[in-house]
Amino acid sequence: MREFLYIRVKNFEKGDCLRARSKVYILTMNKELTIQKMAEIAGMSAHTLRYYEKVGLIVSVKRLPNGYRLYSEKDIAWVEFLHRLRATGMSIRQMQAFAELRYRGDETVSERTELLEAHYEEVLKSIKQLKENAKIIEAKIEHYRQMKEELSDGKQKPI
Repeated sequence: MREFLYIRVKNFEKGDCLRARSKVYILTMNKELTIQKMAEIAGMSAHTLRYYEKVGLIVSVKRLPNGYRLYSEKDIAWVEFLHRLRATGMSIRQMQAFAELRYRGDETVSERTELLEAHYEEVLKSIKQLKENAKIIEAKIEHYRQMKEELSDGKQKPI
């Protein structure tokens, strides 16, 4: 029997799917996740999840009497988003600022939008720089291929 992780996300109906970290999860009923399962879904370590909780990026994680964490379905999308912010170069301090605004509620939508717009601009600058660097590397590769070909044809003496 196949094991499915069932989750529900706002604006999704029963039977809809959510793609999280290249895996598809069928949305149906409530389910709480252990830290190991959440780490697997989010593509990060349990240690990182604990750290994110410690620094205030993840709040209100339910605890069992033995101290084990249980993450809710709503935590999945948030943790995925945190992962993307970090992967695109946002600092923990900036992530904390964003999380604080988020936890304060809807009155901070404008501030959150501004923060994300500024980060988006930085991401675009990084992409542009990476593309420029890739072109230079590609040109150097082509240069060495030509040298290799010339050396094998005996046209150029090695230095």
